[in-house]
Amino acid sequence: QLQLVESGGGLVEPGGSLTLSCEASEFSLEYYSVGWFRQAPRREREGISCISWSDGSIVYSDSVKGRFTISRDNAKNTVSLQMSNLKPEDTGVYYCAADNARLCVLWPEYHSWGQGTQVTVSS
Repeated sequence: QLQLVESGGGLVEPGGSLTLSCEASEFSLEYYSVGWFRQAPRREREGISCISWSDGSIVYSDSVKGRFTISRDNAKNTVSLQMSNLKPEDTGVYYCAADNARLCVLWPEYHSWGQGTQVTVSS
């Protein structure tokens, strides 16, 4: 399993913004498809966005489309998730995952996972 580290979580008020980062330290993310997932208490893990390494294609779940933006920075070896107009229902632990599949998917079929970062949206 490859090591991934998420950062950038925290407490934010509704309507606010956060940017999460997923960093790989021992391998290059450039040739890996990366997905972002989240898990709220008592709920299943939900795929919310992913980016493919082969063609750069991007997928968003309906729950975050128009509010979240995923991007890749190969120079920094990171994949970021910019989150805006956050809602209380966005609260949860956010995970990034990587796999060498050519195309990304929003279900948890990824080889490597990070430990997660907490995002809490509350006033």
